[in-house]
Amino acid sequence: MTVEIKEIQDLKKLNVSKLVEESEAEGYRFLRRLVDQYEDGSNTFNKPAEVLYGVWDHHDHLVAIGGLNRDPYSSKDGVGRLRRFYISANARRQGIGTKLLQKIVEDAKGHFHELVVRTDSSAADAFYRANGFSGDLGLPEATHGIVLEQEQRKKAE
Repeated sequence: MTVEIKEIQDLKKLNVSKLVEESEAEGYRFLRRLVDQYEDGSNTFNKPAEVLYGVWDHHDHLVAIGGLNRDPYSSKDGVGRLRRFYISANARRQGIGTKLLQKIVEDAKGHFHELVVRTDSSAADAFYRANGFSGDLGLPEATHGIVLEQEQRKKAE
């Protein structure tokens, strides 16, 4: 499937209702929270190093979404959080999630030392582990994480 990953400048200008409805049918509320928080201004992905991406298929349908925030739960500097990451069921198992995750990780590298995410899905657990995240962080607000500057630290040592 040919896709295009684009930064979302203003979520209010997009129709994300199909993704929200689909995610809610699967039992996930986080895309509804994305829309609600964007509308009330509490999270618009507009702080330094924050970004929200959408993925569109060749029919120009939004099939995935995911963002990067500064981690509001961490007391450490340099921790980013993967937020509101969702791939439409019809677009799964085609590499779209991996491409979107790689794009977000690349963006995070220049700004964060570590990237964390929270999930309670076994499929998401397997996905994040397959993409280099470690699990079982022992943190109440993060289940998986990846150190972003490990290679640079090795070179410096």
